[in-house]
Amino acid sequence: MQYPVVKAFFDENSNTFSYVVHDPETKHCAIIDSVLDYDAASASTSTQQADKIITYIDSKALTVEWILETHVHADHLTASQYLKSKLGGIIAMSEKIAIVQDTFSAIYHIDIKYFNTHQVFDYLFQDNENFSIGNLKAYNIPTPGHTPACLSYVIGDAVFIGDTLFMPDYGTARCDFPKGSADTLFESVQKLYQLPEQTRVFLCHDYKPEGRDEYIYQTDIGSQKRSNIHLNAKTQKQDFVQMRQARDKTLSMPKLILPVIQMNMNAGHFPEPESNGIRYLKLPLNYFNQS
Repeated sequence: MQYPVVKAFFDENSNTFSYVVHDPETKHCAIIDSVLDYDAASASTSTQQADKIITYIDSKALTVEWILETHVHADHLTASQYLKSKLGGIIAMSEKIAIVQDTFSAIYHIDIKYFNTHQVFDYLFQDNENFSIGNLKAYNIPTPGHTPACLSYVIGDAVFIGDTLFMPDYGTARCDFPKGSADTLFESVQKLYQLPEQTRVFLCHDYKPEGRDEYIYQTDIGSQKRSNIHLNAKTQKQDFVQMRQARDKTLSMPKLILPVIQMNMNAGHFPEPESNGIRYLKLPLNYFNQS
């Protein structure tokens, strides 16, 4: 078994954990689920969170091989393009991103031919594809349900699961985004539960539920199987789907989903400036409360 070195970075504004995962032998690394700071009131970006990652990588003299996304995030902007410009690396995610691009291109009235002919990610993983980080062996597990393009990355004794599961005391990800499915999420979690129980599990988010005083980013497969409050080893699919669908009906849309998803499905590229030199994000007015 290989044991990668994992460093977590937390953005409290979006409750997001980003990671640098490196091979202690070669010092090659991957960055997972990076955050570009975004102030919604002024529609402005900054790089404080990403710069923390750069400082860490420089201090450890690491070489970036991969900049990985577990899915198209709805709660923060990805810093992938900024990090690539500073550190290099291949920006990658699931080939199922095409489903997300097709769905949201219709909502934002973007010409889908752009994505079909000019794929914006450097690399798209096929399901269950093997790859490496230095001498570390890695592969992905397709874990759709939250979105159709969700991947979990198994790297040595660790798995990075995106929004599939949260800490056992908080449960599972919502499944009410376009093309999401509670039924599919149940099946995805079963694949994760086939990993060895001692597998380290690194989360994309934590929301510190009532009664817990600190944010936590790491658990293990055994703990999830024993005690996840939404979906443990004893949970029946019908019960989970019923619970998840009922719970999702009570949830508000993520505050940043409309501005950020159009950039995140574009691999973090900013929109092209218009004739006045200003870049614009689009908002589908009243679209979601009609549907």
